[in-house]
Amino acid sequence: MSTIPQWFVTAWDNAIRAESAQKVSRLVPAVTDRGAIVGESFSVAFMGDDSSLLDANTIRHGDTVWSETDHQQRIANMADFYKAYPLDRNDIPKMLNNPITGGAYMGLLMGQRNRRMDDIVYNAARGTVVKKDATTTVLPSTQKVAVSATGFTKAKLITTRKIFRRNECDAHNEEELAIAYNDEMLDDILSDTTLTSADFMAVKMLQEGDLSKRWMGFNWIPFNGITKVSTDYFTIAWAKSGIHFGRGYEEGTVSRRPDKKDAWQVSMGASYGAVRQDEKKVVEIAFL
Repeated sequence: MSTIPQWFVTAWDNAIRAESAQKVSRLVPAVTDRGAIVGESFSVAFMGDDSSLLDANTIRHGDTVWSETDHQQRIANMADFYKAYPLDRNDIPKMLNNPITGGAYMGLLMGQRNRRMDDIVYNAARGTVVKKDATTTVLPSTQKVAVSATGFTKAKLITTRKIFRRNECDAHNEEELAIAYNDEMLDDILSDTTLTSADFMAVKMLQEGDLSKRWMGFNWIPFNGITKVSTDYFTIAWAKSGIHFGRGYEEGTVSRRPDKKDAWQVSMGASYGAVRQDEKKVVEIAFL
């Protein structure tokens, strides 16, 4: 046969879709998931924060005095992704397990898909936002914790927490906070006695050699895709409502390639996009 039976193609694609629904990236559950997106982009509404008080009404039947606030439409452009693997039909009889029917290729593609989604969320948090009027917005210095020639320290964590509290972007305003950590951060935290000996959490942290899922007001998410520039790492902390993520399509295919001596080809295509909704809901933390 020059092609795989259609029932097998359909079953494999359905399996990919089911796997996609069950397994998610590490960062996507901690952001606002917009679900399926139709079109080449999606928009996120932003209304500028106004921390002023309600005006006193001192003149009966006086003229209306209008106030102004900033209204923006932020754009998340969808990007397409694709990966394909060949498998020579002559190799299949020599294998103990067929990597296509056995699920090995599916697991490989799903892992790569999840890492791509994490990368999109991470870069959206730190990147430049494009608005509907074509102007751009970057993460301001007030939302960044400088490297200051140190690793990840208690002082940096306190400063980060302070920024969210100052911006009214924490649990007191029904915001769910998260922070991404890599192996270097884990080493710094577990080695810092001012952190690990501070409370009863220390016992669990040191026994398990890992961070508690929720600690210091943040959900701690392991993520080794943190950018490193020279000797400096740049991690992120964010409020769930501060980053929006959308997906266009996810499709898995398996087919014969008559132009490649009838080799099997398995592939996955997808489309994803993300954007920062509000600069005050994201903090970038630099450390050595």
